[in-house]
Amino acid sequence: MFEAMLNEEQCALRDEVREFVRSVPRQLILDMDADRVRYPRDFVREAGRRNLLGLRFSPEYGGRGLRWEDEIVAIEEVGVRASLDRRKT
Repeated sequence: MFEAMLNEEQCALRDEVREFVRSVPRQLILDMDADRVRYPRDFVREAGRRNLLGLRFSPEYGGRGLRWEDEIVAIEEVGVRASLDRRKT
């Protein structure tokens, strides 16, 4: 997504997801994307702890009540970090 198109809240969400993804081994993200592994419980638990699951769900149900565009920002950041991050896993 073009950075200039993001509003302040979307930039904050992108940064939040970026921080989370950097804490996860790159190879794990790639393996999950390729269906080589199921989503590990610790990964899902940490995403939930950071309130990154159910972004579009109403806060009444534990989500953030965000729009689909915001969810795309989060999903795209996972892919970008996994593909561009050159750290050793």
